[in-house]
Amino acid sequence: MAELVFLKLGGSLITDKARTQTPRPDVIARCAAEIAAAWGAGVRLLVGHGSGSFGHAEARRFGTRQGVRTPDEWYGFARVADVARRLNCLVVQALLQAGLPAVAVSPSASAVARAGELARLDGAVVRGLLERGALPVVHGDVALDEEWGGTIVSTEQVLIHLTPALRPQRLVLAGEVAGVFSADPGLDPAATLLPRVSAGNYDEVLRHLGGARGADVTGGMADKVRRMYRLAEANPGLLVHLVGGLTPGCL
Repeated sequence: MAELVFLKLGGSLITDKARTQTPRPDVIARCAAEIAAAWGAGVRLLVGHGSGSFGHAEARRFGTRQGVRTPDEWYGFARVADVARRLNCLVVQALLQAGLPAVAVSPSASAVARAGELARLDGAVVRGLLERGALPVVHGDVALDEEWGGTIVSTEQVLIHLTPALRPQRLVLAGEVAGVFSADPGLDPAATLLPRVSAGNYDEVLRHLGGARGADVTGGMADKVRRMYRLAEANPGLLVHLVGGLTPGCL
């Protein structure tokens, strides 16, 4: 069977996170073309994308990640869901224009979290689309929460939850920068690229990593590295790559 790859297009890649609800249409279109090339070569794909300056700004305004209890917070919950789907529509439209059978799958339709961590998600639709030759497109989204009322689940949480059942061979995270650096290269010119995160340097890497530039309510790079390291440990043979999506041909 053809290789299955989970690909995440980071919110910092496909939007300008310093400007509210500002997509990068040229970047989205180029990524869609590169995804189409991989698809044409026989690679099976599940695409996910972050919310960038769409969902994160609204989520920070209403405190959605920390819980949803009051009428104002439920209004914010709905606002976050709305802007997340707007960006999802832009991504799906670009994939369709590239000739791909892209189908949006919103996690909020079945996701249930517990204290901010994704606890349940129905993966049957994603599996069915893959088995029938379609391209599922998931994204960071709102979710009901058994303890907090509501919250936000990141794209990484969704992909991690789907990994045991779907067994991808590779998971590729495409962001604004090319991989993991010793510090934020946008703020520290002395930052160096770390070619590999392993058991030998994991703790040291986490000590140097911070959050993300712009609004990011789901933890930034440190949280991504922490989650991906645990995922790779739990799934021997799974390769996780962090690449710079602004470089043409990187996907």
